[in-house]
Amino acid sequence: AKVAQLQVLQQNMQTLMMQKQQFQLQLNETESAISELKNAQKAYKIMGSIMVLGTPVEIEKELAEKMQTTELRIKNIEAQEERLKKKAEELQKEIMQAFKKEK
Repeated sequence: AKVAQLQVLQQNMQTLMMQKQQFQLQLNETESAISELKNAQKAYKIMGSIMVLGTPVEIEKELAEKMQTTELRIKNIEAQEERLKKKAEELQKEIMQAFKKEK
């Protein structure tokens, strides 16, 4: 039962890692977009399936908010990863102790 628990924890950690990578990619894209906006006179943003003209300043503000949200999500994922890692380590110790007792 503990081995199965450990496997579930490892799967959850892997899922979190993939989510974190996606958010980090999003963060990089947003940072890149913000740096591109610095020199722009015109800027467009995508709303639904259309592109809408906006001022570089307002779009930069929206992107900065998106960046903040993404950074917060990454921090939350990192905290979850840390909790799962500790649980997994504890379970591994328990499994190893149980295994040693059987020998």
